[in-house]
Amino acid sequence: MGTYNPEQAMCNIRREFGEHGGVVPSISRSSTFTVMDPAVMPEIFEGHLGPEQGGCFLYSRHFNPTVNVLARYLAAMVGTESAICTSSGMSAISCTLLQLCQKGDHIVASDTIYGGTHALFNDLFPRMGITTTFVDPSDSDNFEKARTGKTKVFYTETMGNPTLKISDIPTLADTAHQNDIRLVVDNTFTPMMVTPAKLGADVVVNSLTKFINGASDMIAGAVCGSKEFIHQLMDLHTGCVMLLGPTLDPRVAFDVIQRLPHLGIRMREHSRRAQAIAERLQERGAPVCYPGLPGHPQHDRLTAMLNEGYGYGGMMTIDCKTRDKAEALMNELQNRQRFGLIAVSLGYFDTLMSCSGSSTSSEISMQEQEQMGLSPGLIRLAIGYTGDLKDRILQIEKAVEAVGLV
Repeated sequence: MGTYNPEQAMCNIRREFGEHGGVVPSISRSSTFTVMDPAVMPEIFEGHLGPEQGGCFLYSRHFNPTVNVLARYLAAMVGTESAICTSSGMSAISCTLLQLCQKGDHIVASDTIYGGTHALFNDLFPRMGITTTFVDPSDSDNFEKARTGKTKVFYTETMGNPTLKISDIPTLADTAHQNDIRLVVDNTFTPMMVTPAKLGADVVVNSLTKFINGASDMIAGAVCGSKEFIHQLMDLHTGCVMLLGPTLDPRVAFDVIQRLPHLGIRMREHSRRAQAIAERLQERGAPVCYPGLPGHPQHDRLTAMLNEGYGYGGMMTIDCKTRDKAEALMNELQNRQRFGLIAVSLGYFDTLMSCSGSSTSSEISMQEQEQMGLSPGLIRLAIGYTGDLKDRILQIEKAVEAVGLV
């Protein structure tokens, strides 16, 4: 088990109060900021002054006081020196990779990643002269075998979307660093549970939209890493976040700040319920996959990386083999049993479910889906925490019975 305590880390950093002594931070909605001395303005533009150097702000696409509070809290939670918040998870991923790579560079990436990320690597980056080799992350040696002299980044998800394959982050970090390669890890499925930065990751990206926010009412992302890398992203001349401009609205940042204190509580409950549901489905013989089950191929690997007390997460899958049967099961779960909602995304307080091959992974070709082990009938379930757990277990049992999966 890991030893990092993300909740304690957030408690240990400086608490930010409102400008009039409020127990919550103020929302700073100003797009631009004044200086009292005209000589200060050139100092900000030259990078000599800023939020950490003199408490100076310039323009909210550059830095914003409210968004900075969220970034400080996230850096503490993730265990990095610094962080920057963006308008979406995809913007966090895109800006990170564009900052690290240029024309002619190469990426080795897990082949079981979010469909939008796959499209970024497979379809958009080649237009910029950046190539990617996709490999099975369940065997870390695959990254080393795919490495070339032009490889600048290893990219993976802690828990793969949607197949739930677990990457060996310490081993990938060792291999990357021996070859002057950066390891970038998407930790969206496993906040609090796993701390990739403490396991050797250089950069950790998150879609704040999901578990970290937890209410499915906003879109946001974050990049967490060293102060040097975050400053590179915000450089006025070459920073990808600064120049591409995926600015996070301070009102959205404020909402996420208010939800961070109970993220640990939520993750424990997501995990507790998912574990109980998965164990019951396994007992009934349903085709369930959950990392908390000892039969999961990388169960021991994830156990070794987990921070104690957060469980194995809220994500599970049921493989119905065919799309028709998957749609029948989702219809049964939503419209007859009221177990959850047919919708993309995850981390909501109600269960969300989708057939990944025809939704969140649809950017990936059928041939590549087959190669990565994604069945056309795989349902991804993000288990929520509403309702009585016994009732929820009974509902899903009735649903899998109704469509003949047990």
